[in-house]
Amino acid sequence: MAYPKAALFSFSMALVAYNILATLRGALGSVHGVNKIEVGLSDFYLVDEIQGIYRGMMIAIPPPKWEVFGTYSLDQIAELLQRLADGVHLKRFLKATRGKKKKREPLIVNSNHRHVSTARLLETHQKKKSRS
Repeated sequence: MAYPKAALFSFSMALVAYNILATLRGALGSVHGVNKIEVGLSDFYLVDEIQGIYRGMMIAIPPPKWEVFGTYSLDQIAELLQRLADGVHLKRFLKATRGKKKKREPLIVNSNHRHVSTARLLETHQKKKSRS
């Protein structure tokens, strides 16, 4: 059974969320440099921070106080976003870097028997450890 209204709503919410994220990345890029944002900014950490701050702001600041933003022009909103982006410490939102990969020992394969017994591998490993 399909729910086209629910699918349309989900798609619309995804578009809104993407546009908000793109706007934030644009404001941060205009202040800190587009390359820094493209290469090093983690969307995960940014969205996680926004979720936490949003919850607190909705509790602390009553809805009538937010109505002033509805009167702002696009230029005023852009200026406000740039002022706010100037205060963002990008180090808190850097992508996690992956460490070096460890080299794997090649598998011991007997040409007569393709199966490698885990018990045999563990036994060999234990023997190597006891020699050291």
